Amino acid sequence: MLLEAPRETVLHGATLMWMPTSHPRHTITETPVVHAALEELRAALGRQRVDFAELTVLGARAKLRELRRESPEVEAARARLLQEILHGDIEPDIAAADEVKRLGLIADEDL
Repeated sequence: MLLEAPRETVLHGATLMWMPTSHPRHTITETPVVHAALEELRAALGRQRVDFAELTVLGARAKLRELRRESPEVEAARARLLQEILHGDIEPDIAAADEVKRLGLIADEDL
């Protein structure tokens, strides 16, 4: 059975027209922790309105950066490589270069 959406919704005294969308909608409950964070943001912004779409995008990107952080070993290897590049201390791996050439991973007709 298909339910029809209401034409109007009354919420805290405001009348909102029903608006169809093909995009998912989300709801946020201002628990004490969420409320405190939002109040801090509102105070810094100097206004009551928070752009939740922008906040969601920024939060999602921050969470991705957090999840993509590498292990200490990978971070150390990355730091060593950066130092080698910056100081010109890189010794080419001839065997690896020959393998890439032999397997055809470099597109160059002059090889």
